[in-house]
Amino acid sequence: MMAIAEALRRLYERIHEVCIRVGRDPGEVRLMAVSKFHERDALEEAWQGGIRLFGENRVQEAGRKFPGFKQDHPRTELHMIGSLQRNKAKAALALFDCIQSVDRDELITELGTLTLKREQPLMVLLELHTGEASKAGYPDVEHLFRATERVLSFPNLTIGGLMTMAPFTEDKELIRGSFRSLVSARDQLRIRFPGCDWSCLSMGMSNDFEIALEEGATLLRIGTALFGERRP
Repeated sequence: MMAIAEALRRLYERIHEVCIRVGRDPGEVRLMAVSKFHERDALEEAWQGGIRLFGENRVQEAGRKFPGFKQDHPRTELHMIGSLQRNKAKAALALFDCIQSVDRDELITELGTLTLKREQPLMVLLELHTGEASKAGYPDVEHLFRATERVLSFPNLTIGGLMTMAPFTEDKELIRGSFRSLVSARDQLRIRFPGCDWSCLSMGMSNDFEIALEEGATLLRIGTALFGERRP
């Protein structure tokens, strides 16, 4: 497996090249290490390479790995990027700094209720469905409008932007269309809710992040290209 430090170097080079080519500032792009199925030694190596933002898909796995890691590395930021069940929302709030995968109104209500007495607001991203039928997310911008209103009804929830997962395909135009749908939704939400922060566009993974950068991604969720193939 390629050393994580070398993988990071190559990733940053590719990010820089794409951004310069399309006239973007590479400094506006955050790189998230998707650490699903990877253990403490890999997290440490990513940290030593400069990674401060990690993403996990499962509450139970994050709960096993990250409390000790965050204690040793206080500047670590951890985001939930997998589907979150309501019965695990309370546990998630104790672990994650942001829930990116907010994909239904019932989850907003659960998170909003659980955070009513929280000192620090919880950041959430609204997930738009732009890929396969099996993937989660709100179906269109009208649903995102209503979801935003629901988030705003809770004092300790704050919106940080949007996320999506493109279809897993070699058809680059389908992938590009997915990312453009998220950008279009963001633009409409900015008009409807100008007081909210829509700056984060979480889109692009190991297989499609260069297209995501071309279309305006500000947060890339990278697993395989950083850590190598995941264990089953």
